Amino acid sequence: FIWPICSREYCASLIVCVERGEINMKRTEIVARAEELAAPIIDENDFELVDVEYVKEGANWYLRVYADKEGGITIDDCVLISRALEQKLDEEDFIKDPYILEVSSPGLESPLKRQQDFQRYAGREILVKLYAPYDGVKEFQGILKTMEDAVLIIETVDGERSFPLDSIAKAHLV
Repeated sequence: FIWPICSREYCASLIVCVERGEINMKRTEIVARAEELAAPIIDENDFELVDVEYVKEGANWYLRVYADKEGGITIDDCVLISRALEQKLDEEDFIKDPYILEVSSPGLESPLKRQQDFQRYAGREILVKLYAPYDGVKEFQGILKTMEDAVLIIETVDGERSFPLDSIAKAHLV
């Protein structure tokens, strides 16, 4: 490692941690690996993986897996996913902090992240939050018309609006 700005104490402790293999994975890496482990479990049971997040709330870390299926996911479905995923997570043991595994449905306000999420919910009402203002506004609510070529099109009370997928900070069903 080459750190352009660091104290000798920090660098020394960082080197010791690297030599011992004690550097924790980044949140994005944890989420990506958890998705890789969860996907086969969810696919083989004909569920859909909606989202995975690794967050700290108060003193606790949470690994949350959101799954869904046609007609809605049940508690038994969540238990099935949780038990199978817990076994895989224990085998790999790549999350160094203590955490709580939660498996649930995305709820009524299901997050929309991937192009297929937007295509699936065409005709439904959504809320879109942008990274930067569009015409001075960062939030838009309307009916999801379509997602084509990574551009979202919704019908708002002020007319049709389109947003590139990479400009969307957050979107979910209303």
